[in-house]
Amino acid sequence: MSSILAMADTQQADPKAERTAARLAKQISSFSKAHGGAEGQVAYLGERGARIVLVGEDGNWGDLVAPSYEIAEKAVEKSGITRHESFDGEFAAKVKTGRYEWSRMAGIQVGGPKNS
Repeated sequence: MSSILAMADTQQADPKAERTAARLAKQISSFSKAHGGAEGQVAYLGERGARIVLVGEDGNWGDLVAPSYEIAEKAVEKSGITRHESFDGEFAAKVKTGRYEWSRMAGIQVGGPKNS
């Protein structure tokens, strides 16, 4: 009986979650390699999962969505990049935005792009 209880206490890794974390870690590592290194932050999206925001050393940025916060954390850990708790201060200042981003942000602020 004690061996059954011991088995119930051990957590077994979900193979699908492990594969998802490994796939995301590979994508994070590819981004990091392409941009001279990278740092990231994980943001909870509720039932949708979690967003992994990546900022390369060259200022380029991107993001990935994981099906859960735990999978996102595991992917970032496996990739080996620096993880920030929040997206502010020095970390946010590393993001370089171009003309496209500024026009999109301005369009969103004034109700979206106008049809000509």
